[in-house]
Order: sequence, then structure tokens, then C-alpha cells
Amino acid sequence: MNDKLKRTLLLVLLVAGSCNYEEPEATEPFYLAQGIMAGEVTDQSVILQTRLTATEGLTDGDVPGKDGFVRFVIGSQNPIAEEEIRTEWMVANSTTDHIVKAKIDQLDPDRRYYYKVWFGVDTIHIKASEVGTFRTHPGPNGDASVSFAVVTGMNYYHFHYGKYDSTTQYFGQDKHLGYPALSSILELSPDYFIGTGDNVYFDHPAERDAQRARERGKTVLPGLFDGKAVTDEEGMRRKYRVQFVQPRFKDLFRQVATYWEKDDHDYRVNDSDPYMEFPISHELGIKNFREQLPIVDPQQPNALTYRTMRVSKNLQIWLVEGRDYRSANDMEDGPEKTLWGDAQLEWLKETLFESTAKYKILISPTPLVGPDDAYKKDNHVNHKGFRREGDEFFDWLVANDFLDRHFYIVCGDRHWQYHAIHPSGFEEFSTGALVDANSRAGRLAGDEKSTDPQAKIQQRYIQGTPEQATGGFLLVRVDSTATFSFYDERKNLLYSTTK
Repeated sequence: MNDKLKRTLLLVLLVAGSCNYEEPEATEPFYLAQGIMAGEVTDQSVILQTRLTATEGLTDGDVPGKDGFVRFVIGSQNPIAEEEIRTEWMVANSTTDHIVKAKIDQLDPDRRYYYKVWFGVDTIHIKASEVGTFRTHPGPNGDASVSFAVVTGMNYYHFHYGKYDSTTQYFGQDKHLGYPALSSILELSPDYFIGTGDNVYFDHPAERDAQRARERGKTVLPGLFDGKAVTDEEGMRRKYRVQFVQPRFKDLFRQVATYWEKDDHDYRVNDSDPYMEFPISHELGIKNFREQLPIVDPQQPNALTYRTMRVSKNLQIWLVEGRDYRSANDMEDGPEKTLWGDAQLEWLKETLFESTAKYKILISPTPLVGPDDAYKKDNHVNHKGFRREGDEFFDWLVANDFLDRHFYIVCGDRHWQYHAIHPSGFEEFSTGALVDANSRAGRLAGDEKSTDPQAKIQQRYIQGTPEQATGGFLLVRVDSTATFSFYDERKNLLYSTTK
């Protein structure tokens, strides 16, 4: 049997869901240790992603890649029928960290699709992945209910080794599976998952913080990468590998489509801007984010990472970019200082004003209401940060009647959950840290160490004490109403409100 005939027979068997045909094994092992992932779903398209690996799991603190070939097969039924969509073979190599992704167009709105990956070191000795699934958006004419889980603060070091204190690490027997909150999210069956940034931490473990802990008598474990922050591209890539190889990530991403933003820790370093000195450059921070996650069409690698999506007749969301266009944090606040950049801010106002969706939700990597720590100068809440731009944005919202247009803000970054109301009347929901060991007590309105010492902000819900601080996530469900619900990492409902 010649190679072409063998390949055709094997592909037919794989498409039909059968792998009974046994080709002699390849001389080298190959796997998809980090699973499969769907991203940037719209009512008509999706970006599919996987990574070809040389090992089946974490090996010596890493998941090495493997050169080879990958193709995606998509259908509206499971098992996937032969006549459904399939991509050409694509090459996995070290240039892109052995990550392969493809954008699929011409899908139908509000439809559940199934997909799998064929992969191998060549196009003869191939395997089929488990079947993944995603739901396309109902689109501007569809009024079906949609839901999405929103998270931040996925700190691998704090979970596995402790917050510079070995007693705060996770001690459950299921530790090898990864973050418990991911299982809780999957059990609630959201349609989509949104990571608002701090998806990995390039600067953790931080030797400065570790030394402070030692001075307080704490036991600090060396942990990941011999206890040092990463400073090069290979280290940045490794952060994603060791996180996404965890079984709970693989289970969730195989069944729930994803959207991603970046913040300081998965861009460069804590509170970073494009100008501070750090071994990870501004350009490398941008490149890594686009490489590691299914955000932009691989055929348009320089596409903008701020975007809006009309999810349904009732819902439109905005995902903004908070690091690429900002002025220096140390710059004196004023008309020339910007976090979003002029072009993005103009786009945001224009698309918000044009939206006819009943509910409009801005999903921001950083807060716009807070309150936050007074000493910071990183976001729109901080007085020495970008407060002028934030205040002017709220003034614009008021002037254009958005108080009557169901506009809400969801933010990441802060390590505590809250529901807060700005003095102008706009409401913000902070997701809080996903990982329990990465959570902390939040700043209360009226606290002199907060950005709201005069208590002008209304706090409807806040994890304001160390006893209340817990890992968890925000679940948003939108149909004819919008419900915002906070959960801890064990799926306990902590607070919920419907608009």
C-alpha cells in the first residue's frame, strides 16, 4: 500500500471516529500535552489552537515541544462527519513554540460545534485528539441566553508553593490537577471563559518579596525555575506550558471557548508600562501574548487586540488593551497622559455610542471605579496614575445618557471581589483572584490608604477582611436581564445581583 493510499484510508477512519487502522508507530513519541483550545468565538468564526509536544505531561519542570504537523477538523455533530470542515496540514515548530492555530470562518450563529485535532511528526503517523466543543454567538438577531465566567490572578507559584510562605500553598490531594476554581467553572457550564490578564506571572517568584518573607521568619520554597522571575522569551513561554498542562485547564478549555486580555504580570512586570527597564521588552511582552493564546487570526498577526463583539441581541462586550498604548506611569497626570491611547479611546466611545444592544459590558484588565490602594499609580483609579482619563470617560458616559443604557464594567487585576458604584452611578464588578492563595482583603471606601478616603464610592459587596478573601470568579448571565454572580473556588455562591 503506497503512502498516499495509506494516508487517505487513515484520514477516512479518523473522520468517521474510528482508529482501528494501525499504521506502524512513528519512531519518536508525540502528544498534545496542553490539550486543545477554542478562542475568539463570534457568531460566524472561531480560532482553534493546540501545541505539539514531545512528552505527555510536565517533565523536569517543562513541557518540551515537538516538530510536526497539525490539522483541525470541525463539525456540527459528534462524531464529526466526513463532509464537515477541515484545515490543511500546518507545521508545528520552534518558531511559534510549536503552537498551531487556525481561524475558521463561515460558521452558523448560535450553534454548537465539535472539533478535533489530527497530529503527528509527519502526515502518515498521526493521532486524533479528544473532541472539543464550542458555541457560536447568537448574534445581533438572537435573543438566547449566554453566560461567561471572568477571572484574573492565576498565580502558579502562589498556588503550588505559597505566597512567599510555605503554609499558604494549596495542600489538597488534588493539587496535581491544578486550580479548583476551574472545575467549579466547568460545573456551572458557562458558554465562554474570559481571562482579564495576569494569566501568568512572569515576575513571580520575586526575590524581593521572598527576602521580605524570610525576614519575617517565613519558610520560602524555591519553587518554579529555582525561585527566580523569568527574564527571556523561553522563560515566558515556559510559564504558559506549566500552567496549561494542568488537567483542569485542559478539561475546561476543551469544552468552553476562551477570550483573553493581558495585564502587567503577563506583559512584563508588576505595574509595568512600555518605558521602564526590565529584561522583558515592551515588544516581547506583546509578541508573547499574541503567540501563546488564540486572540488574533494567525494570518493577521498584527491585528489589534482591543475589540468588541455583538454577542446577542441583548449583549455587546468590549475587551480593551491596557498596556500597549499607555504613557509612562511616572508621568504627571494631565491631558497628555493616557492609559488607553487616543485611537483606542476614540474607538471605544464610537462603538459604545453606536451599540443597540440592551446590555453593554466593558471588560477591563484594570479597575475604573475601585477603590484601590492609594500608593499605586497604575490604573484609572489611582490619583497619581491615570485618574484624569478615567474621570473624563465617566463624564462622557453621563453626558451621553449611558446611565439609562445598561452600561456596566467588569474588571480584573484586583485580588478581591467587589461590586462598587462610582459617584456618577456606574457599576463595576471585580472578579477577584482565581487562586485562593493569591487573594487578599480589599480596600474599603473611607480608608485613608485607599483611593476613596472620603467614601464617595458605594460598596454593595466586597471581600474587605482577610477572613472574607478567597479565590474565585465572576459569572455573568445575560438574556432579558443581566445577572452578576460571585463564586468562591469551591462553587459556593457568595453574592449575586440582577439588572
